[in-house]
Amino acid sequence: MSIETRDRIFAAALACIDTDGLAATSVEDIARRAGVGRATIYRHFSGGREQVLSETITWEVGRFFAAIEEAISDAPDLTAKIDGAFVAGGGALADHALLHRLLRTEPEAVLSELAVATDLVLEVIVAYITAELELEVLAGRVRADLDPLIAADHLGRLFLSYLGNPGRWDLTDARQRAELVRTRFMAGIQVRT
Repeated sequence: MSIETRDRIFAAALACIDTDGLAATSVEDIARRAGVGRATIYRHFSGGREQVLSETITWEVGRFFAAIEEAISDAPDLTAKIDGAFVAGGGALADHALLHRLLRTEPEAVLSELAVATDLVLEVIVAYITAELELEVLAGRVRADLDPLIAADHLGRLFLSYLGNPGRWDLTDARQRAELVRTRFMAGIQVRT
């Protein structure tokens, strides 16, 4: 199956979920909306409905984080990238009407699927941050004795945690974001001056 066909099926599944909810979305609905036959879906998603829905949620989570990566691509350093990721991610979460509706109406199903998708995305985030930390070491902005992979894993998990539940931090306030990034993310890894 081509990437275009998969994306069309995923987009159709999202539209069905948006219209009918996660529990009521069927393979027939997805096939009809995607303009493909049921057999096409079953041929490429042998796990049927559950596989299509699971992969659709993973696809949407991947698109969400790809948009964040695009938004921070020109940031000059890791501090600015983390700050920008909170701005882009927080805004995208606030504007994601489907996610909010599903969390109200079908929280158990959505949260279990998001947990699987987020684990996959964490691997990508850790790889991204590892590369950024290696550049930060070369630039002399973070400690030379830092293990980039261990630090990236910590920072990635910390980012996902604060993005999903910022606690007392107002991620829309630039001063609070700056303090959060400085004290919770960069404090232990920056070169002390």
